[in-house]
Amino acid sequence: MESNQLYQQILDLRAPWRVSEVKLDLEGGRVDVMVEHLADTPRCCPECGKACPGYDHSRRSWRHLDTCQMQTILTADVPRVKCPEHGVLQVSVPWAQPRGRFTALFEALVIHWLEQASIKAVAVRLGLSWDEVDGIMTRAVERGLSRREHRAPTRLGVDETSFQRRHEYVTVVSDQERGVVVHVADDRGKQTLEDYLLSLSQEERGAIEVMAMDMWEPYIRAAEEHVPEAAEKIAYDKFHVARHLGDAVDKVRRREHRELMVQGDQRLKGTKHQWLRHPKHQDDARDRGRFAALRTSTLRTARAWSLKEAAMEAWEHTDEINVRAMWKWWLGWASRCLLEPMKKVGRMIKEHLQGIVTAIFKNATNAGAESINARIQKIKRMACGFRNRARFRNAIYFHLGGLNLLPSAVTHSNV
Repeated sequence: MESNQLYQQILDLRAPWRVSEVKLDLEGGRVDVMVEHLADTPRCCPECGKACPGYDHSRRSWRHLDTCQMQTILTADVPRVKCPEHGVLQVSVPWAQPRGRFTALFEALVIHWLEQASIKAVAVRLGLSWDEVDGIMTRAVERGLSRREHRAPTRLGVDETSFQRRHEYVTVVSDQERGVVVHVADDRGKQTLEDYLLSLSQEERGAIEVMAMDMWEPYIRAAEEHVPEAAEKIAYDKFHVARHLGDAVDKVRRREHRELMVQGDQRLKGTKHQWLRHPKHQDDARDRGRFAALRTSTLRTARAWSLKEAAMEAWEHTDEINVRAMWKWWLGWASRCLLEPMKKVGRMIKEHLQGIVTAIFKNATNAGAESINARIQKIKRMACGFRNRARFRNAIYFHLGGLNLLPSAVTHSNV
């Protein structure tokens, strides 16, 4: 089989396109494939598809998949047509997207690699510049977002994730049922969540069943203003309550530890993580025995820990009367405990109790959003950080948006 025919089949080219010449440069490690448009075939406007008179030709080149480890370049004199309605335009080519510098199959390869590695790593391995790989990612996300079917989630997860240091954040809204990111916006203010909610119709907002979030007031206000019956739909999951309680226990421990050290008492030295873990998760029998003695002592930290564990037990009840009674009892205990960090958390829980009860009875958790947040941080570490917010958003959509990223010229049979 001649090289022209071989590449004609490799590229799956059909009339009016054909391979006219193949040049092999062994020293340069390069294969040049010349493609031509048959002169006696009609040329169509890429916008309306109507046959139009030819105008001129423009030579263009595209990087294609390597041939036997040699860089392969497609070159063609692409006709331009003069459409009465749309003016002078270049006809579409079947192997690449408009204005692209790479064939669709090559972009598909880069996209698959980007799913596993950073932009820099892919650029180095494929001999591309950082900007070229970033451009492929950006185009993939734009395609994916334009193709995304509008589907209003009924169970939302709302969380913020850090963009850089100095308390810079982005807001991430996820569809908990599908486990995908549906919206990313700068900052974590009220407006960021409002923008997403206002993109939904009144009926779609009314159909929301649960909005799982942490106790961040801007998010709460946005939901209350734009989601019907928001008070019965906002849910604060166990993870966030446990985190606040754990922080309060640690504040009590640190203060008490300083006071005991002045007296030469080192009982609390090196026990930070023991107070934050469940007793059954202690490392060994000796640790469990030591901790048992501490948690049954008269230490203030032991009282704070008991409050934390009692709050966690309240999540195990399934009867609404028992749940509310349990929390009422717990709030009374917290208000009388004389431990200011625990009293502060108690006041916060009292203010947001309805959202906690909602989380229990609707089995609502923000674990999916937390998992997405953890994956975002992994993406950020892999990229060694992002200086540009737009690229950070693109990376989130690329990896976690559940988008169809491949060029339209790529099919399952030729990937």
